[in-house]
Amino acid sequence: MLEKVRIDKWLWSVRIFKTRTLASTHVKGGRVKVNEKVIKASYLVQRGDTVIVNKNGFNFTFEVVDLIQKRVGAPIAQKCYIDHTPEDELNKFSDWFVGKRGVEVREKGTGRPTKKERREIDDFKQDQFYDWDDSE
Repeated sequence: MLEKVRIDKWLWSVRIFKTRTLASTHVKGGRVKVNEKVIKASYLVQRGDTVIVNKNGFNFTFEVVDLIQKRVGAPIAQKCYIDHTPEDELNKFSDWFVGKRGVEVREKGTGRPTKKERREIDDFKQDQFYDWDDSE
């Protein structure tokens, strides 16, 4: 049974990052903390450590439950940590989007817009968003 594992290897193996290089880059950039300390990629993480990852504008908080060195399937990887990320952190961008335009939808079966249709859509969007500047 493993006692300690490199942090970049653990982050990659439990699928927090898609590649080990990406995990290592985040650690080197100071966007990963273990027990409230900024660490190096060679830091050895152990069971019970708290890992804080700043990824895509979110601050995820994980508790290390199990140590693995090789990438495994998602169901097994989820058993290796406990996610302590606050709910308001996960929803912080949803408040920003309230009142914004919704997702664009095309009727089923119409396919992708042609070049001409796309230009008409772009012109329409530009008219909708920039008319208020011209009104003065």
